[in-house]
Amino acid sequence: MRGLLWLLGLFALAAGLAVAGRYNEGYVLLVWPPYRLQISLNLLILLFISSFAALYGLSRLVARTLALPRAVQQFRARKSRERASQAIYDATRLRIEGRFGQALKQATAAYEAGESPGLAALLAARAAHSLRDDARYRQWLGKAAAHDEEVRVARLMTEAELAVEGRRFDEAAERIADLQAGGQRHIAALRLALRTAQARGDWVEAVRLVRQLVKVRAMTAEQADPVKRRAHQEGLRQRAGDALALQTYWQAVPRDEQRDPRLVTELARALIAAGDSATAQKVIEVQLASAWDSILAGVYGRCEEGDVRSRLAHAEEWLKLHPRDPQLLLSLGRLCVQSQLWGKAESYLGAALAIEPGWEAHVELAHLAERIGKTDDANRHYRAAAELSRR
Repeated sequence: MRGLLWLLGLFALAAGLAVAGRYNEGYVLLVWPPYRLQISLNLLILLFISSFAALYGLSRLVARTLALPRAVQQFRARKSRERASQAIYDATRLRIEGRFGQALKQATAAYEAGESPGLAALLAARAAHSLRDDARYRQWLGKAAAHDEEVRVARLMTEAELAVEGRRFDEAAERIADLQAGGQRHIAALRLALRTAQARGDWVEAVRLVRQLVKVRAMTAEQADPVKRRAHQEGLRQRAGDALALQTYWQAVPRDEQRDPRLVTELARALIAAGDSATAQKVIEVQLASAWDSILAGVYGRCEEGDVRSRLAHAEEWLKLHPRDPQLLLSLGRLCVQSQLWGKAESYLGAALAIEPGWEAHVELAHLAERIGKTDDANRHYRAAAELSRR
C-alpha cells in the first residue's frame, strides 16, 4: 500500500512539473566568444538538479570507499566482542550443566578475548576445581586476583566456598576474615562462616553467627535451635569437670536459650559429674517449674549431695501432677535409696518398670536387692537388665 502511494505521488509530481514547464517560456543565453548557446530555462533547471545529484552521489561514494577499512575493523571488533560474550554465557551454562571441561575451554576463550576477565577467570577456576585440577585452579585464582577491582568479593566468596567444599576450613576462615574486614556480612558469607565455625569447633563463633542469621531472617528459630543447642552442648563438654567454668558459661547464655530442656539436661549431667549436685538440683527445679520434661526429671534422681529430703519432697509434689511418668518414678526410687527408705524405693522402681520396662530400673532394683541381702532377686534383675540392653 505504501509503495503504491509513493508511485502515485511520483506520477503526480511528474505531471505537475510537465504542466509547469509548458507555461514557462523563459530561456538562458550563454555567451563565450565566439560561441553563443541558448537553452530553455526548464532544461537548465534539470541540468542543475542532475549535476547536484551526480556530485552528491560521487562524494558519498568516495566517503564510503575511504571509510571502508575502518568499517571492516569495527565489524571485526564487534564480532569478536559478540563471540567473547557468547563464550562467557556458554561457560556459565556448561558449568551448570556439569560439563566442566567445555566450561573451562569457553572461560579461557573469554579471558583471552578480554571479555570481563575477572569473571572469566573465576568461572575457569570453578571449572578447574570441579575437574580436581588444583594446579589450574590456583593459576586461575591468581589471574582473578589481578582483577580485584572488578571481582574481589566474588573471588573471596569463591575461595571460601570451594575451601569449605574441599574441607580446607582454615583456608576458608582466612578468606571469610578478609571478607568481613571489607565490611561484607551478607547472608551467603554468614552461612559459609557458620559452616566453617562448626567444622573447626569454634562454638562461640557459631552461636554468634546463628543469632545474626536469625536477626536478618536468613534462618528461622526452628532451624537455629538445633545449631545453638549443639554449640552449647559442645561448649559444656569442653568445660566438663570444672563446675565453676560450667556455671560461668551458663550465665553467659541468653535466657531464652536457657529454656531448652535438652541443654538443661546436658548442664545438669555435667554439673553432677563435676561434683556440683547442688547447682544441678537448682537448675533442674527452675526448668521443671516452667516446663515439664521427663528426661530431666530422670536426671534429678542422680543428684547425691545436699538435702536429699528436700529433693524427695519436690519429686513427690511433681508426682501428683505426673503420676505415670516412668523417669520421675525412677528418680523417686533413687532418692529413696539415698534416704535409705528401702520399701518406698522398691515400690517406686517397681511402678516405673510396670509403666515402661527399662534396664535402668532393673539395675537400680538389683543394687537395692544387694543392699538388703536379696541375692537371687539381684541376679534376676541383672539378667533382665542385660536382656533389655541387648535389645
